[in-house]
Amino acid sequence: MAKATKSLRGQLLLDGGKLQGSFFHRTVVLICQHDAEGAFGLILNRSTENKVGDALVADLPEKLKTETLYIGGPVQPTALSYLHSDILLPDANVMDNLRLGHSLDGLMDTAESYSPSQKLRLFAGYAGWTAGQLDNEFARKDWLVHPASIDLVFNSKPENLWQKIVKQKGLVLLAQSPEDLSSN
Repeated sequence: MAKATKSLRGQLLLDGGKLQGSFFHRTVVLICQHDAEGAFGLILNRSTENKVGDALVADLPEKLKTETLYIGGPVQPTALSYLHSDILLPDANVMDNLRLGHSLDGLMDTAESYSPSQKLRLFAGYAGWTAGQLDNEFARKDWLVHPASIDLVFNSKPENLWQKIVKQKGLVLLAQSPEDLSSN
């Protein structure tokens, strides 16, 4: 009988200090989907110098054009994903009041709706794991898990997010270690 997979949807995965030299070094990944077939996540702390309007050749609302584009992960770097949050979001699919979307039409509808409490973040690419792959990475202790929150997803500075959460977890030495351990 196969072991049931405990879903990590709505959790953050953090580099536990063993991913030096990999794409995921010091990343914070929001797990948006996770089941026995695999997992899908978005890296929250890799902003680009680009604005969404520079990357998408669509007639976008002005407020979308000026949003920062984030690198969601190494898989399909031209694929668009977005996270949308609002005070009351009945179609939330990641966690309470947080929805993952992929369609340009859905993004346009969201951007054109008015809500002063709405938050939006756009990503190019994503992080993906096949069945069992994430379990193997956990067995190697590559990742730390931390509960996600709307505040961590939208209101934290991306460049400090990994250190902030690692310190909250009580791993101060890891948080303060140099980016390149060979320079220590």
